[in-house]
Amino acid sequence: MPLYNTLTVNPSIKAYLWQVTESEAELSEEIALTPHCQNRMDGMKSELHRRAFLSIRHLMAEAGYVDKDLYYDEVGKPHLKDGNKISITHSNHFTGIIVSSKEEVGIDIEMQREKILRIAHKFTPIEEYSTIANRDALIRKLTIVWGAKEALYKIYAEPGLSFIHHIDVKDFSFEDDRTTAGILYKGKESFYEIEFFEFEGFTCVYAVQSSE
Repeated sequence: MPLYNTLTVNPSIKAYLWQVTESEAELSEEIALTPHCQNRMDGMKSELHRRAFLSIRHLMAEAGYVDKDLYYDEVGKPHLKDGNKISITHSNHFTGIIVSSKEEVGIDIEMQREKILRIAHKFTPIEEYSTIANRDALIRKLTIVWGAKEALYKIYAEPGLSFIHHIDVKDFSFEDDRTTAGILYKGKESFYEIEFFEFEGFTCVYAVQSSE
């Protein structure tokens, strides 16, 4: 069972990562899907997506939940029926969830790829990174910023929220493994703590809404 990592963020928040190595049949064992989720999985053409979908149910089991404990609202944000908060992510052969009993949370896993250099201008002011001469370091940094904004978008979950215009991730060093961020949208401002780590060519970022 390739539970890849478990992270205790604080006493009320825990994150779980899975490395998807099993077959679809193996992942289906002991997993009961609701009719809605079974239909969702049946509509997935990619076997990797179906395996990721099932692995997330194994992560939920690690957190003490089954598929019927999960539901999605009208904008597609996942919720737990007991009132706890959950966020879900997958990238290639890694999946992850973060569960919180108090604060709003978001999580994102991204593969570190050169493609991000071509799309960076769409989600962040690229001129802010002009002092980074090392290409690999630039890819790593942009991947963290993209992951942070994805995690924040999952928390906010409001159509029209712009990565480049409404979400601001404060500058950071790789050594710190953390930063802060803010969202200003429709006159409403909110603040978040961001933490990140890198592993096997991937980046995981999670965001926690600040009470301040």
